[in-house]
Amino acid sequence: MSDTEIEIRRQGSLGRITLNRPKAINALTFGMLNAINGALDGWQDTPDVAAVLIDGAGERGLCAGGDIRWLCDNVRAGHTERADEFLATEYRLNARIARFSKPYIAIMDGLVMGGGIGISAHGSVRIVTERTKAAMPEVGIGFLPDVGGTYLLGMAPGELGTHLALTGEIIQASDAILCGLADYHVLSGSIPELVERLGACHDAAGIRECVLRYTTSPAPGKLGINRAWMDSCYAFDTMTEILAALRARPEAAAQDAATRIAGNCPTSLTLALRALRAARQAARLEPCLEQEYRLVVGLIRQPDFSEGVRAAIVDKDRKPAWRPASLADLDATRIESFFRSEASLGLPAS
Repeated sequence: MSDTEIEIRRQGSLGRITLNRPKAINALTFGMLNAINGALDGWQDTPDVAAVLIDGAGERGLCAGGDIRWLCDNVRAGHTERADEFLATEYRLNARIARFSKPYIAIMDGLVMGGGIGISAHGSVRIVTERTKAAMPEVGIGFLPDVGGTYLLGMAPGELGTHLALTGEIIQASDAILCGLADYHVLSGSIPELVERLGACHDAAGIRECVLRYTTSPAPGKLGINRAWMDSCYAFDTMTEILAALRARPEAAAQDAATRIAGNCPTSLTLALRALRAARQAARLEPCLEQEYRLVVGLIRQPDFSEGVRAAIVDKDRKPAWRPASLADLDATRIESFFRSEASLGLPAS
């Protein structure tokens, strides 16, 4: 890790973490994950650190996700153990953030995707702005919503989380709050002053009171308006039924959703849907992270992952050639094999 990839410092009573790869929209590297873990180690039992705050450098966003290209390059080079270790480190960090004993404040300004959701939406004080654009678009690259995404989206109202997981749609502040990915809306221009004042707070009650003083109402979202047909169409447990239901709807937004889903990876869609349904029954983050890890260590070894990254990130032609290319050609035995993986994070069971 370059010394400039992440800034860790104290600001009053805050332990501050700033992701500092603005040209990559602060995509997470292995070194950055380890540095965040180290910072949490140091601040966990430091009495005069009242809270931790994470934000991102630059104007584009908090974090575009994990360094997917690095992950893919290692898989292609035969170093799958490095990819496995990266994912395990990331997921264990997500679990730690969710259980951190002090307030963990995430400034979700600008783009927040994939791994960016993992280091923010599991926090206890999650702040979005009018610039927030949040998404879990992994099914579009032969992957699936991870970093606890199946847990977060599985707990969203009705079938809104299913829609987001299968389409990868980008949402803004109001819908992020509606889906339980965030708590407060603060205007982007007020963030520096808010952070300065948070540095003078000494407990969780004071932090909440401070944030509330800066909280404003976000612009209306789209998900609430469309929830009736979403709840109906996404209530099924197979992708074939969901697509048929969407295509039968008169709403243009439902047709757009069907078109978007049809272009995503069939294997990823099927695994993501089943994982979401299981996450609803788990009711805790850790089993969902364990399930995600079992699935993704299998997925990164499949041709679809490399092809998805090629089409979206390397060549950017947006024309992935999935194998198999359709839901009808999926092998049920192969799908089942992902869930039978013995890969484990070793997270506490309770």
